[in-house]
Amino acid sequence: MNEPFRDPGVPLAERVADLRDRLTPEEKIGLLHQYQAPIPRLGVEGFRTGTEALHGLAWLGPATVFPQAVGLASTWDPELVRRVGEATGDEVLAFHRKDPSGAGRNVWAPVVNPLRDPRWGRNEEGYSEDPWLTGVMAAAYAWGLRGSDSTVLKTAPTLKHFLGYNNETDRCVTSSGLPPRVLHEYELPAYRPALEQGAAVAVMPSYNLVNGRPAHLSPLIREALREWAPDDILVVSDAYAPGNLAGMQAYHEDLPTAYAHAIRAGLDSFTQDDDRSGETLGHIRRALELGLLTEEDVDEAVRHALSIRFRLGEFDPATPYEGITEAVVNCTEHRELAREAARRSIVLLRNDGILPLAAPGRIAVIGQLGDTLMEDWYSGTLPYAVTARAGLAERCETVFCEAVDRVALSVEAGAVVADPGGGPLSVAPGGGGDEALYDLFDWGGGSYALRAVATGRHLSVGDDGVLVNDQPGPNGWEVRQTFRMERRPRGTLALRHISTGRYVALDDGTFRLADDADAAAWLTMERVVDGAETAAALAATADVAVVVVGDHPLVNGRETEDRLDLDLPAAQQAVVRAVRAANPRTVMVISSGYPVSWADEDLPAVLWSSHGGQEYGHALAEVLFGDADPEGRLTQTWYRSACELPDLLDYDIIASDATYQYYRGEPLFPFGHGLSYTTFDYSGLTVSVENGPGGADGPSGAEGGTVTVTATVANTGPRAGAEVVQLYTHQRGSRVKQPLRRLRGFTKVRLAPGESTTVSWRLPVRDLAFWDVTRNRFVVEDAPHRAMVGRSARDIRLCASFHVEGERIPPRAALAGPIRAVDHDEYDAVAFVDADRVSGDAVRSTEAGAWIAFRSTDFGDGAASLSARVTGAEGGVISLRLDDPLHGPLLGDLAVPRAGRYDLTEVRTGLADVRGVRDLYMVFENAGITLAGFTFGERT
Repeated sequence: MNEPFRDPGVPLAERVADLRDRLTPEEKIGLLHQYQAPIPRLGVEGFRTGTEALHGLAWLGPATVFPQAVGLASTWDPELVRRVGEATGDEVLAFHRKDPSGAGRNVWAPVVNPLRDPRWGRNEEGYSEDPWLTGVMAAAYAWGLRGSDSTVLKTAPTLKHFLGYNNETDRCVTSSGLPPRVLHEYELPAYRPALEQGAAVAVMPSYNLVNGRPAHLSPLIREALREWAPDDILVVSDAYAPGNLAGMQAYHEDLPTAYAHAIRAGLDSFTQDDDRSGETLGHIRRALELGLLTEEDVDEAVRHALSIRFRLGEFDPATPYEGITEAVVNCTEHRELAREAARRSIVLLRNDGILPLAAPGRIAVIGQLGDTLMEDWYSGTLPYAVTARAGLAERCETVFCEAVDRVALSVEAGAVVADPGGGPLSVAPGGGGDEALYDLFDWGGGSYALRAVATGRHLSVGDDGVLVNDQPGPNGWEVRQTFRMERRPRGTLALRHISTGRYVALDDGTFRLADDADAAAWLTMERVVDGAETAAALAATADVAVVVVGDHPLVNGRETEDRLDLDLPAAQQAVVRAVRAANPRTVMVISSGYPVSWADEDLPAVLWSSHGGQEYGHALAEVLFGDADPEGRLTQTWYRSACELPDLLDYDIIASDATYQYYRGEPLFPFGHGLSYTTFDYSGLTVSVENGPGGADGPSGAEGGTVTVTATVANTGPRAGAEVVQLYTHQRGSRVKQPLRRLRGFTKVRLAPGESTTVSWRLPVRDLAFWDVTRNRFVVEDAPHRAMVGRSARDIRLCASFHVEGERIPPRAALAGPIRAVDHDEYDAVAFVDADRVSGDAVRSTEAGAWIAFRSTDFGDGAASLSARVTGAEGGVISLRLDDPLHGPLLGDLAVPRAGRYDLTEVRTGLADVRGVRDLYMVFENAGITLAGFTFGERT
């Protein structure tokens, strides 16, 4: 086989074109599914996209399990994150060598959705609420995954999930409203670094819609993602998302039309119907027959698909990674790396001096997470598990209490007993002994699990709806081991199965699910062992009590399920209170994939980490005993209550004062927070601005300039320690609402006692730009700024002012041309929607009296008329007012015809005399009016 496409010396584009041009139309179509068909006549094997590798290789058997992604980010160490990515990439390749069809080399990681709201069920998959920090960590992990060779990829990393995706609630049908500033300043920046650097080579769109249009059809795939990347990128769909386009989303009437639109928008690979590609490819063929797609459209998608395969070295005689074998899986080096990553991710939230522990004689390890490690949905299979109990037991005497209530269940006819073989539960009229006892686990949000004492197995519901006890714990895509408790008369309760929403009923001696709440069995639950009291009694016998609390990654928040609150489960809080009362030397250790809140404020010490992987217990012991300084810092704000958060579906962080950038309240712990066992002093802040050569759109300094910030940090304590020195800026004057603080850089330093160092950052002036809605571009304003250096977003130790020579944004020129409705400055009661199915955004009133405002609009010598593109479900009126939406002078009324959703009509109205610079309000007098844009006519 001497074809040019097999010659590594031929330029990549020519190799791709050579193979593509050898394919028949049918063979080309066969490459547009997740399971790409083999082409035996050319010696081209099959290829599958999609191997999960978020924090280690997942789903394919035992492999090294590292801390969750949010935990990796809490190290604030991009090089460490890169090394974890590198180890993961090695293990993916090792599994691929063993099973090429089962372990593909297109990996679906990292997740780069900024963690806007900690109630998001997939919070643990992301890195930070800050988009810049997210981009830094995502690029680092992707660099590790892709390999060190400059041309040949080890794996092909995929950024997910594009775009505006932070809710599981109705995720396939909800639309994320992204105003232009939020889109350009918050959402898009997280994706850009990994693509622009060439670290990531693929992108997965998200399930949701954005401004009314499915993310899989977003014009930004071409306008942003492909423009940033130096090479071709592969765009793969999320699982079963293509079918939603004509299904749940009903965006198109049929799948050939929907799939044609997706390919034209930039989708290259359909993850639909698992390995059954027939129907998907049939819809693409039909789209070609109907003229909805052209051969050129298909050729472009095929080029993207083949480009990744060529860059993976599939058609080369050899690759730089030939030496990677199965021996790397869970090898000694990867175990040590897992331990290092877990150790460096641990955040010391509070410490009154109890830590580090001074060789206590006896530690009581307490809590339902004290002797277990959790796997989340995207975890690998743990090859071994070093729990908190195990890690501490290697260092000193330990005693353990799981601290859960033990309860007896009964119905009127007798005790509810577990089958010793794990089979169906039954009723024992005379009482059941241990077979009628269950350990009750409170996982928060009203979610409970029950473990049969007699078998050590959890209650679950079989496919036939029968209640059994045969599972090790909550598990699987459809978690069938959790229940809610609903009150019934006379102190009884009913169990409602969370996964199905059905009730546990007693049917002819067998407990099985029923749809009717009235059919539910009335259960009596008697507590026979008080978990909190037992824990307190044990804690009183120890020198120190370590209470390990937190969440179960598959319960009360996970993919498909958001959380309603951030509270630590009530039963776990009760244990902490009881233990603290029994032993003042109590340390609370939180293991969770999201920020939690709790009532007690007087705990001597609190630590947090994400679920830390296989070496968690060793890492925790090293930090507790002071072998290592706690290096972790929070990458999210920890709120005191979910009540301080806006609506989960409100994506406008600017208007809603969300994330650390805009939040004005007092957090439980701020973004960037984390304590050390030593103390640090900050001094000598200097800030200088070097103006650049200038740009076409602004004066000198607006382009090419640099802000240099330096500060000195000294270790003033008695121990060596690590500090994450953080740089924030705040623009102090602006045409628009600016962030209160915004992370611009950080440096991790390790200093011996008495040692000091100078840290320095060079910040391009262009990074201080924001999106100007009046001219649809980034702008650096001529404005004063403040540089703030400190230990967290709220613990600022040094600050200094500096001035940037940028632009002055002029008033919006009303008569200069068309104005998009979405380019307003403020709004009330409007939704962001699609102007048409292909491109363009619009606004739609959600209630009568909704309005959008255009500040400082310059009408010049006068505007005589206004023409607008509008439609209305029931028709209506848009009133134009000056300076106030309710009482401002009326310029005119725009009659909106009743028409279909996309039947935008150009309508016109005359205006009262208006001149000079005024604030313009467009007031929607009716709900359901869509406005795409408008143009003012000059007064002659």
